[in-house]
Amino acid sequence: MNSTLDGKVALVTGGSRGIGAAVALRLARQGADVAITYQSNQDRAEAVVKEIRAGGGWATSVRADSADPSAVIAAVNQVVADRGRLDILVNNAGAFLLGEFEQLSLDEFEQTVAVNVRAPFVASQAAVPHMPAGGRIINIGSNVAERAVFPGFALYSMSKTALIGLTKALGRELGPRAITVNLVNPGPTDTDINPADGPNAATINGFTALGHYADPADIAATVAFLAGPEARYVTGATVNVDGGFTI
Repeated sequence: MNSTLDGKVALVTGGSRGIGAAVALRLARQGADVAITYQSNQDRAEAVVKEIRAGGGWATSVRADSADPSAVIAAVNQVVADRGRLDILVNNAGAFLLGEFEQLSLDEFEQTVAVNVRAPFVASQAAVPHMPAGGRIINIGSNVAERAVFPGFALYSMSKTALIGLTKALGRELGPRAITVNLVNPGPTDTDINPADGPNAATINGFTALGHYADPADIAATVAFLAGPEARYVTGATVNVDGGFTI
């Protein structure tokens, strides 16, 4: 087991499935104590926790709706209370609402911004006071922040683009404290929401240079690098892990 994160405590929001689960498992394999949040599916969250524990790691799950800022803050505070510190925050939870621009409702707008923009802001604000030098904040964005090739992505793309500004500005502000802030933009990734064998997969593959979907583990590997000591001089960066979707 790679032990580059021994002694570190990580919180991964939306860590019960897909990219979030892969990130939680990867950080744990590298030695971190890992907490994950989930919105409703406790069984899936507990499956991730059990897998980490089976490998000898420490893990816990916290129920928290990322649309509720008080729940997000409580989750951060619970991890700190349990482990006494927080070194790594991965803002992964997301709302994926698509629709024709003129048909999108204000409720859908509010939900998307609450989860994709406000939650990373609130979680980071709650986490920073507990982060020592060497702390890491890693935001999970999307390739459509840079290239929206299909209609219906205006709301989602806008919300993920906001993370670019948050990452850059917060990286500048926290640099003197040796806390880095970076953004990972996944491309097409084989998850429940967008399976690699789905009806649009062949078309989506055609937009990538590599011609295929990523595995969630591919995204997790980049997150783990940014969380580790070798990325200590990387901050305010946007890393596209998208198979060449945006080139």
